[in-house]
Amino acid sequence: MTATHGRDPGRDQSTRALVAGWIGTTVEYYDFSIYGLASSVVFAKLFFPTSDPVVGTMLSLSTFAIGFLARPVGAVVFGHFGDRLGRKSTLVATLGLMGVATFAVGLLPTYGQVGIAAPILLIVARLAQGFSVGGEYGGAVLMTIEHAEHGKRGFRGSLINTGTSAGLLLANLVFLGVLQLPDGQLHSWGWRIPFLLSAVLVGVGLFVRLSLAESPEFEAVKAENTVDRLPVVEVFRECGGRVVLMAGGILSAGVAFTLASVYSLEYARTGLQLDKDTMIAVLLPATLVIIVCVPLAGKLADRFGNRRVFLAGAVSLIVLPFVWLALLETREYWLMLLGFTLLFIGYSANYGVVPAYFSQVFPARLRFTGMSIGFTVGLIAGNAVSPDIATYLLHTTGGWLGIAVYMAAMSVVSVIAGLFLREEGDAPRPPRHPVPHDPAPRVADSGTAQIH
Repeated sequence: MTATHGRDPGRDQSTRALVAGWIGTTVEYYDFSIYGLASSVVFAKLFFPTSDPVVGTMLSLSTFAIGFLARPVGAVVFGHFGDRLGRKSTLVATLGLMGVATFAVGLLPTYGQVGIAAPILLIVARLAQGFSVGGEYGGAVLMTIEHAEHGKRGFRGSLINTGTSAGLLLANLVFLGVLQLPDGQLHSWGWRIPFLLSAVLVGVGLFVRLSLAESPEFEAVKAENTVDRLPVVEVFRECGGRVVLMAGGILSAGVAFTLASVYSLEYARTGLQLDKDTMIAVLLPATLVIIVCVPLAGKLADRFGNRRVFLAGAVSLIVLPFVWLALLETREYWLMLLGFTLLFIGYSANYGVVPAYFSQVFPARLRFTGMSIGFTVGLIAGNAVSPDIATYLLHTTGGWLGIAVYMAAMSVVSVIAGLFLREEGDAPRPPRHPVPHDPAPRVADSGTAQIH
């Protein structure tokens, strides 16, 4: 069967899957970044007024962490439907819910308007964000990887991860714009703008996802009648160790990215006595490093192997936090930029290969559930609590060394996980086009469930 007019439908779907996954990751990290920035800069005053600014900041950052607590629930729920009903419909649902929750934050009343109801509503919206994101990243990665050809999966998967820097860059640009407003306007309506603008990204993402075909590997699972009735049970029965290793493997990149993109604004104010605009001006150009280096890591992974590149990045993140924070301590713009650049190079090598590496440690019939759970548990242990841990370490030790040791320790855990985590679930991809086969119905193997 040949493609009409010289076009390959399989390749077209592969490109659409990549675009759809990239937009979803961009939206996810745009939401992640604007919430983190708002919790560092304005939420303490708007939702958690207190006589002690440190306590207010920690309460505000705690709502940032709360969103991560809902992610495992979302991972189980959306992983279940992604492995039973399909990747496409599940991804439409996750993106839609994520967009509604983020838009809702921009409409919330503040503590001064409705009292204690304000932080409660903020927490509810944050939980909805976390619930939806629990299934978003794993599904976006799988749609991209399962549509991609072998030998190109490292590079294609890495392009998904440039969405993290695109979302971060866009969030910082928008936030930098609203920070130029006078404090009165910023705290009355200006802070709402970044949240309301997310609706544009979500609309584009939904449009692209609705035009996608289902993943060919999931279609093969359905054709073979090997869909599990309860994927989460089978994941922990067959792949529990891999879930734990994956959670440990993501710690290095998660902690490095969160502290660099979210906590650095608070550290600029309390640790360096610099204004937040100065730190954003350093952070913005540094994110371009991720956009360049993450695809490079994917190319290297296709040539040398996902695991080797992942381990190289994790090892570098044992040392680079000390370099990053020492260079920030100089308070010199170009040296601070160098610090961010070096940290983001190590982060890119480590995180750039995560899609191709982690997705292929699970069999296709359990991938959505396994990857979503492992990834979200790792985010809770790393991303969710790292701003609060860094805040505590800075105020108890009075310096940056404790923060660097904490980041290095998380990277050591990732190195150990990478040494044991192997790509056992990888299997040849089914043909893009249907092939003749025996029309007689297949009988499911014992112990497997059929979809009716």
